Amino acid sequence: MKYTYEELAKMIDHSLLHPTMTDREMEEGCRLAARYGVASVCVKPYFAARAAQLLQGSGVLVGAVIGFPHGNSATEVKRMETETACRDGAAEIDMVINVGKAMGGDWDYVEQDIRAVCEAAHRHQARVKVIFENDYLTQGGAGLGADELKRKLCEISERAGADWVKTSSGYGFVKGPDGKYSYQGATEHDLKLMRASCSARVQVKAAGGVRDLDGLIKVRDLGGSRCGATATAAMLDEYRRRAATGGTGGAGKIGAGGY
Repeated sequence: MKYTYEELAKMIDHSLLHPTMTDREMEEGCRLAARYGVASVCVKPYFAARAAQLLQGSGVLVGAVIGFPHGNSATEVKRMETETACRDGAAEIDMVINVGKAMGGDWDYVEQDIRAVCEAAHRHQARVKVIFENDYLTQGGAGLGADELKRKLCEISERAGADWVKTSSGYGFVKGPDGKYSYQGATEHDLKLMRASCSARVQVKAAGGVRDLDGLIKVRDLGGSRCGATATAAMLDEYRRRAATGGTGGAGKIGAGGY
Protein backbone atom coordinates (compact mmCIF):
# COMPACT_ATOMS: atom_id res chain seq x y z
CA MET A 1 0.00 0.00 0.00
CA LYS A 2 1.17 3.53 -0.80
CA TYR A 3 0.42 4.88 2.69
CA THR A 4 0.29 3.25 6.10
CA TYR A 5 -2.96 2.68 7.94
CA GLU A 6 -2.04 5.32 10.50
CA GLU A 7 -1.19 7.91 7.82
CA LEU A 8 -4.65 7.57 6.29
CA ALA A 9 -6.59 7.13 9.53
CA LYS A 10 -5.01 10.30 10.92
CA MET A 11 -6.36 12.22 7.93
CA ILE A 12 -9.97 11.53 8.90
CA ASP A 13 -12.20 13.88 10.85
CA HIS A 14 -15.14 11.57 11.58
CA SER A 15 -18.24 13.70 10.96
CA LEU A 16 -21.12 13.58 13.45
CA LEU A 17 -23.04 16.60 12.20
CA HIS A 18 -26.31 15.51 10.64
CA PRO A 19 -29.15 17.55 12.20
CA THR A 20 -31.12 14.45 13.16
CA MET A 21 -28.29 12.65 14.97
CA THR A 22 -29.23 11.78 18.53
CA ASP A 23 -26.86 11.85 21.48
CA ARG A 24 -26.77 8.07 21.41
CA GLU A 25 -25.76 8.04 17.76
CA MET A 26 -23.08 10.62 18.42
CA GLU A 27 -21.73 8.60 21.34
CA GLU A 28 -21.56 5.55 19.08
CA GLY A 29 -19.74 7.66 16.50
CA CYS A 30 -17.15 8.71 19.07
CA ARG A 31 -16.56 5.10 20.03
CA LEU A 32 -16.17 4.16 16.35
CA ALA A 33 -13.63 6.96 15.90
CA ALA A 34 -11.64 5.65 18.86
CA ARG A 35 -11.69 2.07 17.53
CA TYR A 36 -10.36 3.16 14.14
CA GLY A 37 -7.82 5.62 15.53
CA VAL A 38 -8.80 8.59 13.36
CA ALA A 39 -7.56 12.16 13.77
CA SER A 40 -10.71 13.63 15.29
CA VAL A 41 -14.45 13.66 15.57
CA CYS A 42 -16.25 16.72 14.25
CA VAL A 43 -19.29 17.37 16.43
CA LYS A 44 -22.04 19.87 17.07
CA PRO A 45 -20.84 22.43 19.63
CA TYR A 46 -23.20 21.36 22.42
CA PHE A 47 -21.72 17.85 22.30
CA ALA A 48 -18.05 18.84 22.65
CA ALA A 49 -17.90 18.19 26.40
CA ARG A 50 -19.42 14.72 26.11
CA ALA A 51 -17.16 13.86 23.16
CA ALA A 52 -14.09 14.95 25.14
CA GLN A 53 -15.20 12.72 28.01
CA LEU A 54 -15.73 9.72 25.74
CA LEU A 55 -12.44 10.17 23.87
CA GLN A 56 -10.17 10.94 26.79
CA GLY A 57 -6.93 8.98 26.40
CA SER A 58 -7.87 7.64 22.95
CA GLY A 59 -5.61 9.90 20.89
CA VAL A 60 -8.66 11.13 18.94
CA LEU A 61 -9.19 14.88 19.13
CA VAL A 62 -12.51 16.67 19.49
CA GLY A 63 -13.43 19.19 16.81
CA ALA A 64 -16.46 21.47 16.95
CA VAL A 65 -18.18 23.42 14.18
CA ILE A 66 -18.76 27.16 14.52
CA GLY A 67 -21.32 29.26 12.62
CA PHE A 68 -22.36 26.01 10.99
CA PRO A 69 -23.38 25.38 8.28
CA HIS A 70 -24.01 28.78 6.67
CA GLY A 71 -21.59 31.11 8.46
CA ASN A 72 -24.15 33.84 9.10
CA SER A 73 -23.76 34.29 12.86
CA ALA A 74 -22.43 37.62 14.06
CA THR A 75 -18.68 37.61 14.65
CA GLU A 76 -19.10 37.99 18.40
CA VAL A 77 -21.41 34.97 18.45
CA LYS A 78 -18.80 32.93 16.56
CA ARG A 79 -16.15 34.06 19.02
CA MET A 80 -18.26 33.12 22.04
CA GLU A 81 -19.20 29.79 20.44
CA THR A 82 -15.49 29.10 19.91
CA GLU A 83 -14.63 29.99 23.50
CA THR A 84 -17.35 27.70 24.82
CA ALA A 85 -16.36 24.78 22.58
CA CYS A 86 -12.70 25.10 23.57
CA ARG A 87 -13.53 25.26 27.27
CA ASP A 88 -15.61 22.11 26.76
CA GLY A 89 -12.62 20.26 25.31
CA ALA A 90 -12.54 21.02 21.58
CA ALA A 91 -8.97 20.99 20.26
CA GLU A 92 -10.00 21.90 16.72
CA ILE A 93 -12.55 24.36 15.35
CA ASP A 94 -14.22 24.21 11.92
CA MET A 95 -15.71 27.64 11.19
CA VAL A 96 -17.72 28.79 8.19
CA ILE A 97 -16.94 32.17 6.67
CA ASN A 98 -19.70 34.70 6.05
CA VAL A 99 -20.22 33.72 2.42
CA GLY A 100 -22.44 36.69 1.57
CA LYS A 101 -19.80 39.11 2.83
CA ALA A 102 -17.21 37.36 0.67
CA MET A 103 -19.46 37.46 -2.38
CA GLY A 104 -19.96 41.19 -1.78
CA GLY A 105 -16.24 41.84 -1.45
CA ASP A 106 -16.29 43.02 2.18
CA TRP A 107 -12.81 41.65 2.75
CA ASP A 108 -12.19 43.47 6.03
CA TYR A 109 -15.30 41.89 7.54
CA VAL A 110 -14.36 38.43 6.28
CA GLU A 111 -10.83 38.71 7.66
CA GLN A 112 -11.93 40.08 11.03
CA ASP A 113 -14.56 37.33 11.32
CA ILE A 114 -11.93 34.64 10.76
CA ARG A 115 -9.38 36.38 12.96
CA ALA A 116 -11.78 36.57 15.90
CA VAL A 117 -12.31 32.81 15.83
CA CYS A 118 -8.61 32.06 15.32
CA GLU A 119 -7.55 34.27 18.20
CA ALA A 120 -10.14 32.75 20.53
CA ALA A 121 -9.16 29.21 19.56
CA HIS A 122 -5.43 29.81 19.70
CA ARG A 123 -5.71 31.16 23.23
CA HIS A 124 -6.85 27.65 24.13
CA GLN A 125 -4.17 26.00 21.96
CA ALA A 126 -6.88 24.85 19.57
CA ARG A 127 -6.45 24.94 15.78
CA VAL A 128 -8.85 26.37 13.20
CA LYS A 129 -10.15 25.14 9.85
CA VAL A 130 -11.82 27.82 7.73
CA ILE A 131 -14.67 26.59 5.51
CA PHE A 132 -15.24 28.44 2.22
CA GLU A 133 -18.25 26.44 0.90
CA ASN A 134 -16.91 26.26 -2.65
CA ASP A 135 -20.22 25.08 -4.11
CA TYR A 136 -21.51 28.63 -3.57
CA LEU A 137 -18.49 30.16 -5.32
CA THR A 138 -18.65 28.50 -8.73
CA GLN A 139 -19.70 31.72 -10.49
CA GLY A 140 -17.22 33.87 -8.62
CA GLY A 141 -18.17 37.07 -6.83
CA ALA A 142 -17.02 40.56 -5.85
CA GLY A 143 -15.81 41.10 -9.40
CA LEU A 144 -13.58 38.02 -9.26
CA GLY A 145 -13.79 34.73 -11.10
CA ALA A 146 -14.33 31.55 -9.09
CA ASP A 147 -10.65 30.63 -8.84
CA GLU A 148 -9.60 34.19 -8.07
CA LEU A 149 -12.19 34.35 -5.29
CA LYS A 150 -10.95 31.10 -3.74
CA ARG A 151 -7.34 32.29 -3.94
CA LYS A 152 -8.36 35.54 -2.24
CA LEU A 153 -10.05 33.62 0.56
CA CYS A 154 -6.94 31.47 1.02
CA GLU A 155 -4.81 34.59 1.37
CA ILE A 156 -7.24 36.20 3.81
CA SER A 157 -7.54 33.02 5.89
CA GLU A 158 -3.79 32.63 6.19
CA ARG A 159 -3.34 36.28 7.15
CA ALA A 160 -6.08 35.93 9.79
CA GLY A 161 -4.35 32.94 11.41
CA ALA A 162 -6.07 29.88 9.94
CA ASP A 163 -4.41 26.52 10.40
CA TRP A 164 -6.39 24.90 7.56
CA VAL A 165 -8.51 26.04 4.66
CA LYS A 166 -11.42 23.71 3.98
CA THR A 167 -13.47 23.18 0.84
CA SER A 168 -16.96 22.66 2.20
CA SER A 169 -19.26 22.06 5.14
CA GLY A 170 -20.93 19.02 3.59
CA TYR A 171 -24.23 20.90 3.80
CA GLY A 172 -23.83 23.65 1.17
CA PHE A 173 -26.68 22.60 -1.06
CA VAL A 174 -27.25 24.49 -4.31
CA LYS A 175 -30.68 24.62 -5.98
CA GLY A 176 -30.62 23.28 -9.53
CA PRO A 177 -32.85 24.16 -12.52
CA ASP A 178 -35.12 21.23 -11.61
CA GLY A 179 -35.66 22.65 -8.12
CA LYS A 180 -33.65 19.89 -6.43
CA TYR A 181 -30.74 20.60 -4.12
CA SER A 182 -27.32 19.01 -4.47
CA TYR A 183 -23.64 19.69 -3.96
CA GLN A 184 -20.24 18.48 -5.08
CA GLY A 185 -18.14 19.18 -2.03
CA ALA A 186 -14.41 18.71 -2.51
CA THR A 187 -13.08 18.52 -6.06
CA GLU A 188 -9.61 17.75 -7.34
CA HIS A 189 -9.44 21.18 -8.97
CA ASP A 190 -10.23 23.01 -5.73
CA LEU A 191 -7.83 20.95 -3.64
CA LYS A 192 -4.99 21.70 -6.06
CA LEU A 193 -5.90 25.38 -6.19
CA MET A 194 -6.20 25.77 -2.42
CA ARG A 195 -2.94 23.93 -1.78
CA ALA A 196 -1.15 26.19 -4.26
CA SER A 197 -2.72 29.34 -2.79
CA CYS A 198 -1.43 28.90 0.76
CA SER A 199 2.03 28.65 2.26
CA ALA A 200 3.23 25.39 3.77
CA ARG A 201 2.09 26.68 7.19
CA VAL A 202 -1.57 26.31 6.24
CA GLN A 203 -2.99 22.85 5.62
CA VAL A 204 -5.91 21.88 3.37
CA LYS A 205 -8.99 19.87 4.35
CA ALA A 206 -11.44 18.20 1.96
CA ALA A 207 -15.10 17.73 2.89
CA GLY A 208 -17.97 16.32 0.88
CA GLY A 209 -17.59 13.95 -2.04
CA VAL A 210 -14.98 11.63 -0.50
CA ARG A 211 -16.76 8.36 0.13
CA ASP A 212 -14.19 5.60 -0.34
CA LEU A 213 -10.57 4.68 0.27
CA ASP A 214 -9.41 5.66 -3.19
CA GLY A 215 -10.92 9.11 -2.75
CA LEU A 216 -9.14 9.49 0.59
CA ILE A 217 -5.83 8.49 -1.01
CA LYS A 218 -6.42 10.99 -3.80
CA VAL A 219 -6.94 13.78 -1.25
CA ARG A 220 -3.54 12.96 0.26
CA ASP A 221 -1.91 12.78 -3.17
CA LEU A 222 -3.22 16.28 -3.88
CA GLY A 223 -1.73 17.69 -0.69
CA GLY A 224 -4.71 17.49 1.65
CA SER A 225 -3.91 16.57 5.23
CA ARG A 226 -7.47 16.11 6.54
CA CYS A 227 -10.75 14.83 5.16
CA GLY A 228 -14.21 15.04 6.67
CA ALA A 229 -15.97 11.70 6.38
CA THR A 230 -18.95 9.69 7.51
CA ALA A 231 -17.77 6.57 5.64
CA THR A 232 -14.84 6.11 8.03
CA ALA A 233 -15.42 2.44 8.77
CA ALA A 234 -15.89 1.51 5.10
CA MET A 235 -12.71 3.34 4.09
CA LEU A 236 -10.49 1.85 6.77
CA ASP A 237 -11.98 -1.64 6.56
CA GLU A 238 -11.17 -1.53 2.85
CA TYR A 239 -7.60 -0.54 3.68
CA ARG A 240 -7.25 -3.56 5.94
CA ARG A 241 -8.76 -5.84 3.30
CA ARG A 242 -6.33 -4.64 0.65
CA ALA A 243 -3.38 -4.80 3.02
CA ALA A 244 -4.26 -8.41 3.81
CA THR A 245 -4.62 -9.40 0.15
CA GLY A 246 -1.93 -7.23 -1.39
CA GLY A 247 -4.43 -5.09 -3.32
CA THR A 248 -3.64 -1.53 -4.37
CA GLY A 249 -7.04 -0.16 -5.41
CA GLY A 250 -8.07 2.23 -8.15
CA ALA A 251 -6.99 5.67 -9.26
CA GLY A 252 -9.18 7.55 -6.79
CA LYS A 253 -12.13 9.86 -7.36
CA ILE A 254 -13.34 12.96 -5.57
CA GLY A 255 -16.52 14.95 -6.00
CA ALA A 256 -19.01 12.11 -6.29
CA GLY A 257 -21.29 13.47 -3.55
CA GLY A 258 -21.85 12.85 0.16
CA TYR A 259 -19.97 13.91 3.28
